[in-house]
Amino acid sequence: MNLGSNRQTIDEPEINLISLVDVVFCLIIFLVVTTSFNRHSGLKLQLPQADAAATAQKVATVSVTIDAEGHYYVGKEAVAQRDVASLRAAIQRVAGNRRDLPVVLTADARTQHQAVVTAMEALGELGFQRLSIATAPEPHR
Repeated sequence: MNLGSNRQTIDEPEINLISLVDVVFCLIIFLVVTTSFNRHSGLKLQLPQADAAATAQKVATVSVTIDAEGHYYVGKEAVAQRDVASLRAAIQRVAGNRRDLPVVLTADARTQHQAVVTAMEALGELGFQRLSIATAPEPHR
């Protein structure tokens, strides 16, 4: 006696993806392990040599230095007075009519801020626009 339903059991077709995922995963691992990530391994280059001293061009600069007491030096020349007019005249003697020259302002760390502002004012009045302030890197501890 069959007490169950009259439906017949039909197996539905399935696609088993577990084995496919395993195969793809193994292929990815194989490719990652066998791939070389060194860019230079395929290219063997012999680079040309050059004399750096011969190719380097020296760029003319105007150097303004301020010591701890607030004395100004333009290049190696000391400026007699500490006012803007004297400093401007000394910079003009060194730079001439060239206002496109880069200026390197080097001030002692103990220099008063006013001395640096005075130097920047003189440079600005003369029309210099390329100003760099020299600093020293912190010592490694």
